[in-house]
Amino acid sequence: MQVTGLRKAYGDKVVLRDIDLEVEPNDVVCLIGSSGSGKSTLLRCLNLLETVDDGAILFEGNEITDPRVDARAVRRRMGMVFQAYNLFPHLTVLENVTLAPRQVHGVGRRPAEAAAHELLARFGLAEKASAHPDQLSGGQQQRAAIVRALATGPSLLLLDEVTSALDPELVGEVLDIIRDLAAAGTTMVLATHEMAFARDVATKVCFLDDGAILEQGPPSEIFAAPVHERTRQFLRRVLPTS
Repeated sequence: MQVTGLRKAYGDKVVLRDIDLEVEPNDVVCLIGSSGSGKSTLLRCLNLLETVDDGAILFEGNEITDPRVDARAVRRRMGMVFQAYNLFPHLTVLENVTLAPRQVHGVGRRPAEAAAHELLARFGLAEKASAHPDQLSGGQQQRAAIVRALATGPSLLLLDEVTSALDPELVGEVLDIIRDLAAAGTTMVLATHEMAFARDVATKVCFLDDGAILEQGPPSEIFAAPVHERTRQFLRRVLPTS
């Protein structure tokens, strides 16, 4: 994916300005920054849940910001995981996971369920296939949401603050899942407040401030030697002191 000069505004309020970003295969790009800096809006623009006012997004070689593009077809190649899980409460975990493969991708029930059971087992949810979301812990619900996003075989996975709604003791289990995905070569862009995780797992870190990517680079540079004073100020506030 390549993003060039992306701009998004709501009326007179500009929420994203001059965003340039490249995501290579197997990249893990972590978006960091204060609440309201534009991280979630950027993710929503990447999979066309928000319309872009200016600039271009190229995905798999095609400009998806062209108004003639079928947004639903684009989203079939991406997975999106939200901080609030967004599982359908009236469906079982298995039904949640197989819904998109069956209804959107035309996969038959048996192969869709077989693939879903394999994914659920991989992420420690084999015994929860018949459960409804309200019967799961927050961590299990978020794992189920990640499995649902992976069930369509996306080439890009977007994750929006997927640990922010979890109790502190459940954060680790979800981060471990994302670590495993990164180790397996899954291409991801994620907004996160987990700085230690971003420092350990990311191939690229982007610091957003007031709707702009103030600086970006490998975590060794962003965390150890940030260029901008605003980045240093942010990191002093969020990183533990020795």
